[in-house]
Amino acid sequence: MSWFFSTFWTSIGKKLMMAITGLCFIGFLTMHLIGNLTLYSGQGLFTSYVRHLHALGPLITVAEWGLLLFAIIHIIIGTVLFLTNLMARPIRYKVNKNAGGRTIGSETQPYTGYIILAFIIIHLINFHFAVHTNESLYGLVSTVLASPVYICGYVFAMIVVAFHISHGFWSLFQTLGANHPKYMPFIQKAGIAISLIFGVGFGFIPIFISFFA
Repeated sequence: MSWFFSTFWTSIGKKLMMAITGLCFIGFLTMHLIGNLTLYSGQGLFTSYVRHLHALGPLITVAEWGLLLFAIIHIIIGTVLFLTNLMARPIRYKVNKNAGGRTIGSETQPYTGYIILAFIIIHLINFHFAVHTNESLYGLVSTVLASPVYICGYVFAMIVVAFHISHGFWSLFQTLGANHPKYMPFIQKAGIAISLIFGVGFGFIPIFISFFA
């Protein structure tokens, strides 16, 4: 067991854990977006989706605890890597050159991660831990997402998610060994496309509910 932890606490091991947990979160966001798209069809389809989801029972509980564990690992290791990089270069360069393919997504990766964490906590308080039934969840979603403050915060958070994923997607494949001149350009473009899908797909939901539903 000590060998396991010592191996994954190396520089390469920490990056590998970030890549694996990041890939799991992208998978979760994909499934979550597919489910949330039922909101566009109204209460009937959304309630049916929620009812079928809750019918999975123990599987959902296992998935939730798994996501929590991955989140803790991702946050801790991400913070350690962030602080390690800061200590390695405590003084900023006088000239900030955009070298080495650095982008806004890569430059802001730690900060967007903490913003996403804050949003997730607020989101869970408003929906996951709120008292509701399967049938009343649609009303709860409609009420919360109709708030102008929440709309602005939600859309901003989804923009942040898009920036975070735009860098994280191709970075995780690079960590997993897919850093090849033949494949990396496609992976980078796929990362941008996926980040836009998540940003627009999630971000437009409160706007639709407030102005079109």
